[in-house]
Amino acid sequence: MRKKAIDRATDLGADDYASQLIEDLKDPVEAAAYLEAALEEGDREALLVAMRHVAAAHGGMAAIAQQTGLSRESLYRAFSKRGNPTVATLSSVLAATGLRLSVQPA
Repeated sequence: MRKKAIDRATDLGADDYASQLIEDLKDPVEAAAYLEAALEEGDREALLVAMRHVAAAHGGMAAIAQQTGLSRESLYRAFSKRGNPTVATLSSVLAATGLRLSVQPA
């Protein structure tokens, strides 16, 4: 997914790329691969950005808030650049997007 995203970014303008990314992330397989790539980077901010993109693909923070019972404001705060979402928040948001947390051997 990562190479595909980089290749697409060079072929499309920023707005077209963002729109296509959000469309791609509606597919749970693509969303899982995207989040996995962000996790592999080992950068907390990359994961938070990826979570915001996945949320956007599933109707945005307002829709996720409605599905999870969490407030929209708390979701924005949790996934902001300085955010630090709890495992419960992360699990709830992933569940709302059709995904779940998983642990695999290294």
